[in-house]
Amino acid sequence: MQLTGRVALVTGASSGIGRATALALARAGAQVLVHGRDPGRTNEVARSVAGTALLGDLAGPTAAHDLTARAVDVHGRVDVLVASAGVGLSAPFTSVEPSEIDRLLAVDLVAPIRLVRGLLPGMVERGYGHVVLVGSVAGRTGVAGEALYAAAKAGLDVFAESVRSELAGTGVGMTVVLPGVVDTPFFVDRGGRPAGRVPRPVNPERVAGAIVGAIADDRAEVWIPRWLRAAAVVRSLTPGLFGRLARRFGERVRIRRGG
Repeated sequence: MQLTGRVALVTGASSGIGRATALALARAGAQVLVHGRDPGRTNEVARSVAGTALLGDLAGPTAAHDLTARAVDVHGRVDVLVASAGVGLSAPFTSVEPSEIDRLLAVDLVAPIRLVRGLLPGMVERGYGHVVLVGSVAGRTGVAGEALYAAAKAGLDVFAESVRSELAGTGVGMTVVLPGVVDTPFFVDRGGRPAGRVPRPVNPERVAGAIVGAIADDRAEVWIPRWLRAAAVVRSLTPGLFGRLARRFGERVRIRRGG
Protein backbone atom coordinates (compact mmCIF):
# COMPACT_ATOMS: atom_id res chain seq x y z
CA MET A 1 0.00 0.00 0.00
CA GLN A 2 1.26 3.45 -0.86
CA LEU A 3 1.73 5.61 2.23
CA THR A 4 1.70 9.06 0.65
CA GLY A 5 -1.29 10.93 2.07
CA ARG A 6 -2.42 8.05 4.28
CA VAL A 7 -3.33 8.67 7.91
CA ALA A 8 -1.35 6.50 10.32
CA LEU A 9 -1.89 6.05 14.06
CA VAL A 10 1.17 4.82 15.95
CA THR A 11 0.71 3.85 19.59
CA GLY A 12 3.61 4.02 22.01
CA ALA A 13 5.25 6.53 19.70
CA SER A 14 6.97 8.63 22.36
CA SER A 15 10.08 6.40 22.31
CA GLY A 16 11.65 3.23 20.98
CA ILE A 17 10.08 1.33 18.10
CA GLY A 18 7.00 3.55 18.07
CA ARG A 19 9.00 6.76 17.78
CA ALA A 20 11.21 5.36 15.02
CA THR A 21 8.13 4.12 13.17
CA ALA A 22 6.37 7.48 13.40
CA LEU A 23 9.42 9.16 11.89
CA ALA A 24 9.73 6.54 9.14
CA LEU A 25 6.04 6.78 8.21
CA ALA A 26 6.28 10.55 7.98
CA ARG A 27 9.30 10.26 5.67
CA ALA A 28 7.22 7.91 3.51
CA GLY A 29 4.56 10.59 3.16
CA ALA A 30 2.00 9.59 5.78
CA GLN A 31 0.15 11.95 8.09
CA VAL A 32 1.03 10.61 11.52
CA LEU A 33 -1.04 10.55 14.70
CA VAL A 34 1.43 10.15 17.56
CA HIS A 35 0.14 8.37 20.67
CA GLY A 36 2.05 8.25 23.94
CA ARG A 37 1.78 8.64 27.70
CA ASP A 38 4.58 11.14 28.28
CA PRO A 39 3.42 14.65 27.23
CA GLY A 40 6.87 16.07 26.59
CA ARG A 41 8.22 13.21 24.48
CA THR A 42 4.94 12.64 22.63
CA ASN A 43 4.62 16.28 21.66
CA GLU A 44 8.28 16.36 20.58
CA VAL A 45 7.72 13.43 18.20
CA ALA A 46 4.52 15.00 16.89
CA ARG A 47 6.39 18.21 16.10
CA SER A 48 9.13 16.24 14.38
CA VAL A 49 6.65 14.58 12.00
CA ALA A 50 4.32 17.60 11.66
CA GLY A 51 1.65 15.36 13.12
CA THR A 52 -0.85 15.32 15.97
CA ALA A 53 -0.13 14.20 19.53
CA LEU A 54 -2.73 12.00 21.23
CA LEU A 55 -1.97 11.46 24.91
CA GLY A 56 -3.27 8.58 26.97
CA ASP A 57 -2.58 5.42 28.96
CA LEU A 58 -3.92 2.32 27.21
CA ALA A 59 -4.31 0.40 30.47
CA GLY A 60 -7.72 1.93 31.24
CA PRO A 61 -10.94 0.04 30.38
CA THR A 62 -12.13 2.69 27.90
CA ALA A 63 -8.71 3.93 26.77
CA ALA A 64 -8.61 2.18 23.41
CA HIS A 65 -12.16 3.27 22.57
CA ASP A 66 -11.34 6.86 23.50
CA LEU A 67 -8.12 6.84 21.46
CA THR A 68 -9.95 5.45 18.43
CA ALA A 69 -12.54 8.22 18.58
CA ARG A 70 -9.94 10.97 19.00
CA ALA A 71 -7.80 9.60 16.18
CA VAL A 72 -10.68 9.47 13.71
CA ASP A 73 -11.74 12.99 14.69
CA VAL A 74 -8.43 14.47 13.50
CA HIS A 75 -8.63 13.57 9.80
CA GLY A 76 -11.93 11.74 9.57
CA ARG A 77 -10.28 8.34 9.16
CA VAL A 78 -7.30 6.16 10.06
CA ASP A 79 -5.76 4.18 7.19
CA VAL A 80 -2.87 2.54 9.05
CA LEU A 81 -2.65 1.34 12.64
CA VAL A 82 0.72 0.44 14.14
CA ALA A 83 0.10 -0.98 17.61
CA SER A 84 3.51 -0.53 19.19
CA ALA A 85 2.67 0.41 22.78
CA GLY A 86 3.68 -2.28 25.23
CA VAL A 87 4.53 -3.15 28.81
CA GLY A 88 7.35 -5.54 29.62
CA LEU A 89 7.90 -7.64 32.72
CA SER A 90 10.85 -9.92 33.43
CA ALA A 91 10.39 -11.94 36.61
CA PRO A 92 9.49 -15.47 37.74
CA PHE A 93 5.76 -15.88 37.23
CA THR A 94 5.22 -16.88 40.86
CA SER A 95 6.43 -13.43 41.94
CA VAL A 96 4.15 -11.45 39.60
CA GLU A 97 1.52 -9.36 41.37
CA PRO A 98 -2.14 -9.48 40.23
CA SER A 99 -2.02 -5.76 39.39
CA GLU A 100 0.96 -6.41 37.11
CA ILE A 101 -0.97 -9.16 35.32
CA ASP A 102 -3.93 -6.86 34.76
CA ARG A 103 -1.86 -3.98 33.45
CA LEU A 104 0.33 -6.01 31.10
CA LEU A 105 -2.59 -7.87 29.53
CA ALA A 106 -4.57 -4.63 29.20
CA VAL A 107 -1.81 -2.81 27.32
CA ASP A 108 -0.18 -5.65 25.38
CA LEU A 109 -3.23 -7.68 24.37
CA VAL A 110 -6.62 -6.12 25.11
CA ALA A 111 -5.88 -2.57 23.92
CA PRO A 112 -4.52 -3.61 20.49
CA ILE A 113 -7.52 -5.87 19.92
CA ARG A 114 -9.90 -3.06 20.83
CA LEU A 115 -8.07 -0.61 18.59
CA VAL A 116 -8.33 -3.03 15.68
CA ARG A 117 -12.03 -3.52 16.40
CA GLY A 118 -12.56 0.22 16.39
CA LEU A 119 -10.58 1.05 13.24
CA LEU A 120 -10.84 -2.03 11.03
CA PRO A 121 -14.49 -1.60 9.90
CA GLY A 122 -13.68 1.79 8.39
CA MET A 123 -10.69 0.36 6.52
CA VAL A 124 -12.78 -2.49 5.13
CA GLU A 125 -15.53 -0.10 4.08
CA ARG A 126 -13.04 2.11 2.23
CA GLY A 127 -11.36 -0.90 0.62
CA TYR A 128 -7.84 -0.16 1.79
CA GLY A 129 -5.78 -0.01 4.98
CA HIS A 130 -3.20 -1.86 7.00
CA VAL A 131 -2.78 -3.03 10.59
CA VAL A 132 0.63 -3.73 12.11
CA LEU A 133 0.81 -5.47 15.47
CA VAL A 134 4.21 -5.38 17.15
CA GLY A 135 4.62 -8.82 18.64
CA SER A 136 7.76 -10.60 19.83
CA VAL A 137 9.77 -13.74 19.25
CA ALA A 138 8.73 -14.55 22.84
CA GLY A 139 5.19 -15.08 21.57
CA ARG A 140 6.38 -17.87 19.26
CA THR A 141 8.91 -19.60 21.48
CA GLY A 142 8.27 -18.63 25.12
CA VAL A 143 10.97 -17.10 27.28
CA ALA A 144 11.98 -18.07 30.81
CA GLY A 145 11.14 -15.28 33.21
CA GLU A 146 8.71 -13.65 30.78
CA ALA A 147 5.74 -16.02 30.83
CA LEU A 148 3.09 -13.32 31.07
CA TYR A 149 4.62 -11.15 28.34
CA ALA A 150 5.07 -14.19 26.07
CA ALA A 151 1.45 -15.22 26.63
CA ALA A 152 0.17 -11.75 25.68
CA LYS A 153 2.27 -11.66 22.52
CA ALA A 154 1.21 -15.20 21.58
CA GLY A 155 -2.41 -14.15 21.92
CA LEU A 156 -1.79 -11.14 19.70
CA ASP A 157 -0.08 -13.39 17.15
CA VAL A 158 -3.00 -15.83 16.85
CA PHE A 159 -5.51 -12.97 16.83
CA ALA A 160 -3.70 -11.44 13.85
CA GLU A 161 -3.58 -14.73 11.99
CA SER A 162 -7.30 -15.27 12.47
CA VAL A 163 -8.31 -11.75 11.43
CA ARG A 164 -5.97 -11.89 8.44
CA SER A 165 -7.97 -14.84 7.11
CA GLU A 166 -11.16 -12.80 7.42
CA LEU A 167 -9.64 -9.90 5.48
CA ALA A 168 -8.94 -11.83 2.27
CA GLY A 169 -10.17 -9.83 -0.70
CA THR A 170 -10.96 -6.68 1.30
CA GLY A 171 -7.89 -4.66 0.35
CA VAL A 172 -6.86 -4.44 4.02
CA GLY A 173 -3.60 -6.02 5.21
CA MET A 174 -2.48 -7.37 8.56
CA THR A 175 1.15 -7.76 9.65
CA VAL A 176 2.77 -9.16 12.77
CA VAL A 177 6.28 -7.91 13.48
CA LEU A 178 8.41 -10.31 15.52
CA PRO A 179 11.54 -8.59 16.85
CA GLY A 180 14.08 -10.07 19.18
CA VAL A 181 16.00 -7.77 21.50
CA VAL A 182 15.74 -4.12 20.46
CA ASP A 183 18.00 -1.40 21.80
CA THR A 184 15.30 0.71 23.50
CA PRO A 185 14.41 1.76 27.07
CA PHE A 186 11.73 -0.98 27.03
CA PHE A 187 14.31 -3.66 27.77
CA VAL A 188 15.62 -1.67 30.73
CA ASP A 189 12.24 -0.72 32.18
CA ARG A 190 10.94 -4.31 32.19
CA GLY A 191 13.54 -5.37 34.81
CA GLY A 192 15.36 -8.71 34.88
CA ARG A 193 18.18 -9.63 32.55
CA PRO A 194 19.68 -6.76 30.58
CA ALA A 195 19.92 -7.02 26.82
CA GLY A 196 23.07 -9.01 26.10
CA ARG A 197 25.20 -9.78 23.08
CA VAL A 198 23.28 -12.90 21.94
CA PRO A 199 21.03 -12.16 20.26
CA ARG A 200 22.66 -8.85 19.49
CA PRO A 201 20.21 -5.98 20.06
CA VAL A 202 18.98 -4.30 16.89
CA ASN A 203 18.25 -0.59 16.71
CA PRO A 204 14.62 0.61 16.57
CA GLU A 205 15.18 2.24 13.19
CA ARG A 206 15.75 -1.20 11.70
CA VAL A 207 12.42 -2.39 13.07
CA ALA A 208 10.70 0.77 11.81
CA GLY A 209 12.10 0.21 8.34
CA ALA A 210 10.77 -3.34 8.37
CA ILE A 211 7.34 -2.08 9.43
CA VAL A 212 7.16 0.45 6.59
CA GLY A 213 8.33 -2.21 4.14
CA ALA A 214 5.72 -4.68 5.39
CA ILE A 215 2.95 -2.15 4.85
CA ALA A 216 4.17 -1.37 1.34
CA ASP A 217 4.51 -5.05 0.40
CA ASP A 218 1.56 -6.40 2.44
CA ARG A 219 3.65 -8.96 4.30
CA ALA A 220 1.96 -11.22 6.83
CA GLU A 221 4.91 -11.35 9.21
CA VAL A 222 8.41 -9.98 9.63
CA TRP A 223 11.17 -11.41 11.85
CA ILE A 224 13.91 -9.06 13.05
CA PRO A 225 16.60 -10.26 12.70
CA ARG A 226 15.45 -12.86 10.18
CA TRP A 227 17.57 -15.68 11.60
CA LEU A 228 15.38 -15.74 14.72
CA ARG A 229 12.81 -17.61 12.66
CA ALA A 230 15.05 -20.65 13.21
CA ALA A 231 14.10 -20.72 16.90
CA ALA A 232 10.44 -21.24 16.01
CA VAL A 233 11.38 -23.95 13.51
CA VAL A 234 13.45 -25.80 16.13
CA ARG A 235 10.57 -25.55 18.60
CA SER A 236 8.15 -26.98 16.04
CA LEU A 237 10.34 -29.81 14.69
CA THR A 238 12.26 -30.82 17.83
CA PRO A 239 10.31 -29.66 20.89
CA GLY A 240 12.40 -31.82 23.23
CA LEU A 241 15.66 -30.19 22.15
CA PHE A 242 14.08 -26.77 22.27
CA GLY A 243 12.79 -27.41 25.78
CA ARG A 244 16.24 -28.42 27.00
CA LEU A 245 17.80 -25.32 25.49
CA ALA A 246 15.07 -23.10 26.94
CA ARG A 247 15.54 -24.57 30.42
CA ARG A 248 19.29 -24.11 30.18
CA PHE A 249 18.84 -20.51 29.10
CA GLY A 250 16.35 -20.02 31.93
CA GLU A 251 18.93 -21.20 34.45
CA ARG A 252 21.38 -18.64 33.08
CA VAL A 253 18.73 -15.95 33.50
CA ARG A 254 18.13 -16.88 37.14
CA ILE A 255 21.86 -16.98 37.86
CA ARG A 256 22.39 -13.52 36.34
CA ARG A 257 19.49 -12.18 38.38
CA GLY A 258 20.96 -13.65 41.53
CA GLY A 259 17.96 -15.98 42.02
